[in-house]
Amino acid sequence: MPARIVLVRHGETAWSVTGQHTGRTDVPLTDEGRAMARALGARLAKSPWDSLPDAVVYTSPLSRARETAELAGFGARAVDRPELLEWDYGQYEGRTGHDIRATDQPGWLIWHDGVPGGEKLAEVSARVDAFLDELNDTHGTPHPETTTMHAADCDVVLFAHGHLLRILTARWLGLPPETAQRFKLGTAALSVLSWEYGLPAVEIWNDHSHLEQLSAH
Repeated sequence: MPARIVLVRHGETAWSVTGQHTGRTDVPLTDEGRAMARALGARLAKSPWDSLPDAVVYTSPLSRARETAELAGFGARAVDRPELLEWDYGQYEGRTGHDIRATDQPGWLIWHDGVPGGEKLAEVSARVDAFLDELNDTHGTPHPETTTMHAADCDVVLFAHGHLLRILTARWLGLPPETAQRFKLGTAALSVLSWEYGLPAVEIWNDHSHLEQLSAH
C-alpha cells in the first residue's frame, strides 16, 4: 500500500476563475495557472520532497492536469489514468452553480441533487474506490503502463481535479462520498494523504503556500 498519496489539483483555468463546472471539457491552463504549476514544482524540488524520486506518478488525461504535472517537473513519469478524470457534469457542463440555481433548480447542490445527463456521485465514487483498491493492494499486479513500477510501499502522486480529489479523499478516509462537500480545495493546492496508527489519515490539506509569492506580484 502507498506510504503517502500526494494530491495536486491542476492550476487555474478560465473556467475555474468564473466558477463554471469543468468536467470533460478540455479547458487549458491560463498563464497564471502555468505559473502556479511551476511554483508547485519549485516547492516539490526542495527538501523534504526532493522531487519525490521514487514516487509513482499518475495524472488525469485532461490537458489541465497533464500540463500541471509537466510544468511541475513530473511529466516524464506521469501515467494517464482515466479513473482520475473529473466528474462528468452532463447538461451542467460549463455552467455555474449560481446560474443553475437561478434558472433550473432553486437550492441545487451537486452533492445532493446530481447532474442531468452526467455521472451520479455513486458512479464517481465507484471508480475512485477501484483506483484506491489497486493502490492499496499489497499483492497487486502493476498497471500495464507502469511496467515494473508498483505503488505498494512508496509514495504516489496524483494530478487531477477538484471534485474528483475531494471524493477520493472522502473515500480514503472511509467516509460517504458526499462528505467531500466539506473539503475545500483550491487550484494548484498540495495535499497529502497518509496513515495514523494504521488508519488512513489526512496529513496536509489545501496547502497553497507555494503560491504566496505569485499573489504578492
